Amino acid sequence: MDTPPPQAPAQYSSSFSPPSVTTARPENRINRPPFSSPLATRLSPQRSLQDQLLLSSSRSIGSPDAGSGVSSSSPPTQFSTPPGPPIFSSPLRPAAVPFQTSPASPQPVAFSSGSTLPTSSPPNFTNGTTQFPLQYTSSVEETIESPYVLFSAHKVLKRKKQANVSSLGFGALVTPGKEINPGPQVVQRDAYRCQNCGAYSNLYSEVLISSGQWQCVICKRLNSSDGEYIAASKEDLRHLPELSSLAIDYVQSGNRRPGYVPVSDSRMSAPIFLVIDECLDEAHLQHLQGSLHAFVDSLPQNMRIGIITYGRTISIYDFSEGSVASADVLPGDNSPSEESLKTLIYGTGIYLSPMHASLSVVHTIFSSLRPYRLNLPEAARDRCLGAAVEAAMAIIQGPSADMSRGIIKRPGGNCRILVCSGGPNTYGPGSVPSSLSHPNYPYMEKTAMKWMEHLGQGAHRNNIIVDILCAGTCPVRVPVLQPLAKSSGGVLLLHDDFGEAFGVNLQRASMRAAGSHGLLEIRCSDDILVTQVIGPGEEAPADAHETFKNDSSFCIQMHSVEETQSFSLSMETKGDIRNDYVYFQFAVRYWNVYQADISRVITMRLPTVDSMSQYLGSIQENVVAVLIAKRTLLHAKTAADAIDMRITVDERIKDIASRFGLLLPKSKLVRFPKELSTLPEMLFHLRRGPLLGNIVGHEDERSVLRNLFLNASYELSLRMLAPRCLMHREGGTFEELPAYDLSMQSNSAVVLDHGTDVFIWLGNELTAEEGKSAAALAACRTLAEELSEQRFPAPRILSFKVRIFHSLAIFFFY
Repeated sequence: MDTPPPQAPAQYSSSFSPPSVTTARPENRINRPPFSSPLATRLSPQRSLQDQLLLSSSRSIGSPDAGSGVSSSSPPTQFSTPPGPPIFSSPLRPAAVPFQTSPASPQPVAFSSGSTLPTSSPPNFTNGTTQFPLQYTSSVEETIESPYVLFSAHKVLKRKKQANVSSLGFGALVTPGKEINPGPQVVQRDAYRCQNCGAYSNLYSEVLISSGQWQCVICKRLNSSDGEYIAASKEDLRHLPELSSLAIDYVQSGNRRPGYVPVSDSRMSAPIFLVIDECLDEAHLQHLQGSLHAFVDSLPQNMRIGIITYGRTISIYDFSEGSVASADVLPGDNSPSEESLKTLIYGTGIYLSPMHASLSVVHTIFSSLRPYRLNLPEAARDRCLGAAVEAAMAIIQGPSADMSRGIIKRPGGNCRILVCSGGPNTYGPGSVPSSLSHPNYPYMEKTAMKWMEHLGQGAHRNNIIVDILCAGTCPVRVPVLQPLAKSSGGVLLLHDDFGEAFGVNLQRASMRAAGSHGLLEIRCSDDILVTQVIGPGEEAPADAHETFKNDSSFCIQMHSVEETQSFSLSMETKGDIRNDYVYFQFAVRYWNVYQADISRVITMRLPTVDSMSQYLGSIQENVVAVLIAKRTLLHAKTAADAIDMRITVDERIKDIASRFGLLLPKSKLVRFPKELSTLPEMLFHLRRGPLLGNIVGHEDERSVLRNLFLNASYELSLRMLAPRCLMHREGGTFEELPAYDLSMQSNSAVVLDHGTDVFIWLGNELTAEEGKSAAALAACRTLAEELSEQRFPAPRILSFKVRIFHSLAIFFFY
């Protein structure tokens, strides 16, 4: 007889059916917190925020008190409806998945209600596969945690009426391109997929070991494994990665791009083109030159680089003259003509050169840049940014001679165009008038946005990412530039100047790995419907992916595949759930920088419960807060929208309290559910902070922050939403404090990590002691650099001296 399986740990649901396939223990699956060894040893014994996150995410999801903990008898409160915000107590609208986005909108897309419903899998099948006698049942330890997928709750309510509460909602954050160490197990063969719905075999699949057939967890159909899963016993299947791991990478090496020559270093095969604004004042130019010199010194010696400067004309620098810098000049009033591009591409000029052969020439080019001499305001200077990017794209696409070998190579992987801009595009294609009061400005802006979006889409088709890094005090007209960056898979960033933060972001933008041709497929149990997707992608056309007979998956065409990005999914239940589990499978297919075809498959399941208290106990408050914030910010396209969304946040909190809270005895007051005790505080930060508040000076800055947040990974999103506060103590240690009460701490130094900014405050009493103040400031700055070492975009690190630390809500930014 087989030995009975071990009992499940208390924090996991016990649903074993021997014999079983064992997997790695859950505690070994939890990835290390982002702030690991260097910082962990310096924090005081008080529990860090990351520790709290791990503890809260792995808390007991067993069988809490059977009481519901919810006052279901009290009627939902009716709220006044201001312009814009929805009334959460209203009936749910018919759910639909696809994308709803305006081409003119600079906001990331939301694939919300609007067009077609995903076809649900047929609820009943007549082939008898749902009741066959199994010789082998795949039973696994429940592992809810995954570095790639974070659910808002670790359990799902069975009753539709209870589950589909729009003010709280159910969803997940998916980061398909996240890189962890160790990564997923790698399988170098084709995956076994369900021929009915397209789902992949996984650790939850039931297997008939005598025939090797496996049952799909999505549609319940039997499928062949071509004999791969035939085994004498359960032990023989444990070595198969797809039957023992949550995440699997199926890898097919090779290349589909004609003319591609493989190279050992992927960064060499993907060149970088710098497109530099030459209409800068002297002070800005000096900072930019310093950042550019440091940037090229940090590049690998085999990295290929190209340089274009633009103003009223386009100067494309030629490296064929050896130690002499020369440039071919094109007019900027129109797109580069076909003749001029042919002359460049098929001529003798070399416009992409490895750093080891041209470093001195590159430094000479940067040093030769001169400040703008005409007496014109910054916003009124002629800048042909659109035409300059077109020229860079044409050179990257065309054959370019490799300087060291003289052979033709085509770039592999995603190429990058880094635009360094100090003002708006006011000349040539995609331009807008310099003055907002121009009578035709609205029409010209709309036309320019469409042109920029089309240019970005062309870049995306050719595996070119356009990052736009702006600096200075001149408005750059973010609504016009954002479509170019977004459509190509890049980012648009604003900086105060071209100094340190700009230089660091320039380096990190050039070195971050990005996959291309990304396609994300989402499959769920028939009980679950995906109603909205927010993130850096768009609905994939039907011919972009393989289709199956009853494929109900929702497919997203990704602009790029990067670990700094994530997708926010909102889900609902279609009806009352009768099964004990619901299944979710996320498959991302993309080409990595080596042009290998990767299929990353993540499969998870969540238990279903009737008890409201069990459900509330499984809720992950930080994930819920981030999902709510992303859904809210999606509608905050203007300053007026942001005001409406603040009211929406208030109404949402009231609705959650009325539906999930407890009515106090002999009172009409409702106690907010204790399981969600930190959610109001985080939504307070959303309402009053830079994302929805009015503390940031210009609408351009708010727009960029919102776009960055909507696409950001969970870690960065959480920090942008709710800051992390650390106080310096004696001996160089740091104590984590709640980010709302620092009264009368004038003898302390405090670090506040807000994602895109890190603030350091030195109290008045501390600054009076020069030696002590310098040591505290150095420790705080070291900590700030460690916290943001791998973050993109790199945050500003700002230091202040204050007389008295008031409540953080006052002295920080509220």
